Order: sequence, then structure tokens, then C-alpha cells
Amino acid sequence: MAKTPHFALHRAALSSAHDGKALFPVADAWLGVLLPKRWAKRAVTRNTIRRQIYEVARHQSATLPQAAHVVRLRSEFSRKHFVSATSDALKSAVRAELEQLLAPSRTEGRHAR
Repeated sequence: MAKTPHFALHRAALSSAHDGKALFPVADAWLGVLLPKRWAKRAVTRNTIRRQIYEVARHQSATLPQAAHVVRLRSEFSRKHFVSATSDALKSAVRAELEQLLAPSRTEGRHAR
């Protein structure tokens, strides 16, 4: 698991360790997103963050290892600093953390559990 101040990245192998059967019917990296209302109360905020996650993952798809990845929001972005849920400032902050989280050096060396 990799972490940034607001996100956690969980990764699992696509095949079972004991019998080698595929857990997911995909050949490449698989991405899931978990955005609890606890940390992003407004739907527009969750949707903005979700779009940023998928966009950063799409740009870094070539460097993501073949595995199931789940990006989880683990703390809120302050509404005092980011008043608008669709502001460029929020999008930039989210994108910067996600690029750090999904960087090849953070995802390659991790072992699946």
C-alpha cells in the first residue's frame, strides 16, 4: 500500500497465488476508486476527484503494473482552502498527489497481499 496525505493505493495480483486462476477478466491494470462521503461530502467534489483519478491513471497506464489497483480517499481536502469543488486549485492539488501516488517507483516495488 502506498500513501499520500489524502490518498491510499491498494494493489492485488490479478491471479490467485495458490491456483493461478484469474480474479479479474482483464489483461492489463484494473483501477477502482473509493471516495467515501465522510471525506468528500458533496457529490460534485467526489465526481471531480474521481475524474482526476481516472485521467491521471489513463496517462500513467503504461507504467502501472498488471494488477488490480484501488485508489482510496483517506482524508478530506479542506473546504476552507478549496471553496469550489470544481476549482482549478483543487484539481491541481488532487492531480499532484495522484501523480506522486501512481508514480512507477511507488507501484512497481510493492508486493500484493
